[in-house]
Amino acid sequence: MSTRGTTETRKKLVVVSAGLGSPSSTRLLADRLAAATLGHLDAVTEVIELRDLATETAQHLVTGFPSARLAAALDAVAAADGLIAVTPVFAASYSGLFKSFFDVLHKDALTGKPVLLGATGGTARHSLVTEHAMRPLFTHLRALALPTAVYAASEDWGGQGLAQRIDRAGAELARFMAPATAAPAAGTAAAVAPRSLTGAVTSVDPADGFEVVPFEHRLAALRAAAP
Repeated sequence: MSTRGTTETRKKLVVVSAGLGSPSSTRLLADRLAAATLGHLDAVTEVIELRDLATETAQHLVTGFPSARLAAALDAVAAADGLIAVTPVFAASYSGLFKSFFDVLHKDALTGKPVLLGATGGTARHSLVTEHAMRPLFTHLRALALPTAVYAASEDWGGQGLAQRIDRAGAELARFMAPATAAPAAGTAAAVAPRSLTGAVTSVDPADGFEVVPFEHRLAALRAAAP
C-alpha cells in the first residue's frame, strides 16, 4: 500500500470478507481485489472478517443493539469511499453470514457508494451468483455495484483469466473512488463505459476513433431522406 499523502486526504477502502475458514479462498480473492485496486489508487484499507463477528451479528439481529466491535465495523463500511464485498456461495446464493451483516447495516449506509462484488465457489456452475443474488441486494441498498464482478471457482485459481478479471475490477473501483486521479493500467479497458453525446452508454468508445451519432440525429437524417 502506498504511503503518499495523509490519512485525511487519502480515500478509504473497506474490504468485507465472509469466508468461514482460515485461510479461505474468499479472503484470498478479497485480498487480491484490494491489491488490484491499490495498484491504481492511494488509499487506506481496512479488512472486516465477518466470521469474527458472527455471534455479535446474530445477537444484533435479535436485540437490535450492536456490540462495540460490530458497531465499529458497521461505521467503517458507512464511512468508506469504496467497498469490496466477497462471499462464498451457499445454496446457489450468498452466505447467511454475508446477508446478516448487510441486514444490520443502516439502510442509507451504502447509498451511492461504489461496491466491487466478488464470490467464490467450488464449481463454475455458480458463476452467475454475483448477478442473480449479489447485484440485486446491493441495488436494493442503493449502492453503485460496479460493472465487473469477479467469481472464482476452484479451477480458476492460477489461471490467467482470473488475474485479468481481478485487474479490471480493481481498476474500475479505483476509477469510481477517485475518477480525477486514477487511470487504467496500460492494456486495461476503460473502467467507465463509454457514453454517447447524450450521455447514454454505448458499446464503442469515441476515443478509439469511432464517431458516436445520437439516435435523434440518425432519425432526422432518415426523415430528410424519405420521399
